[in-house]
Amino acid sequence: MAKRLIPSFNRILVEKIIPPSKTNSGILLPEKTPKLNSGKVVAVGPGALDRDGKLIPVNLKEGDTVLLPEYGGTEVKLGEKEYLLYRDDDILGTLHD
Repeated sequence: MAKRLIPSFNRILVEKIIPPSKTNSGILLPEKTPKLNSGKVVAVGPGALDRDGKLIPVNLKEGDTVLLPEYGGTEVKLGEKEYLLYRDDDILGTLHD
């Protein structure tokens, strides 16, 4: 089984960020708490080709925190971890502190 995946073209491999189910003081949070659908970029493809054959690079890099669409992406399991594979166009934006 493969241990590392390098996405093709303009695809991005994302590890979804799962928010904690309880606070630091031990209070359990209800499941209906609004959650931000975000993830961390694990790997990025080289980019897509335009009509002239020129490479259009992906505008994200490894380590970026991104906002993900509610639906979509291809589920990929590598070892024990689960990842999502998206096209560059599907990512809604980047999140910054």
